[in-house]
Amino acid sequence: MQIGDYELKDELRYDKHNNWIRIEGDVATFGITDVGVKLAKDIAFVELPKKGAHVEQGKACGQIESAKWAGEIIAPLSGEITEANDALAGDPSRMNSDPYGQWIAKIRFEGGADSLMDVPAAVEWVKKEVLKE
Repeated sequence: MQIGDYELKDELRYDKHNNWIRIEGDVATFGITDVGVKLAKDIAFVELPKKGAHVEQGKACGQIESAKWAGEIIAPLSGEITEANDALAGDPSRMNSDPYGQWIAKIRFEGGADSLMDVPAAVEWVKKEVLKE
């Protein structure tokens, strides 16, 4: 779904930290949304969460930097990191052109998925928080 200059994928879930989340069973794959990538502008560095690490929903689990901004990667769910996208660590600029094709990590999660937004809720959030409508 297109909203302004931003794209949101119908098959994904979202959080208020500009993460997209794909849930398959008890594993969630996540990355940075088109909104987050465009707001950051030219991502140049990513410190990924470590495989085997336990992360908490809403807490920092990595770092991301662009030419204009530096911030934390926030875990969309609590659980254990089962895999990190090492290819992305080697070339984080790949996120700039393909945010939904470039995932950050996979989490075997322990619940909390009901707090994630579906596309209609994410659209409303983008309108209010990003587009200031």
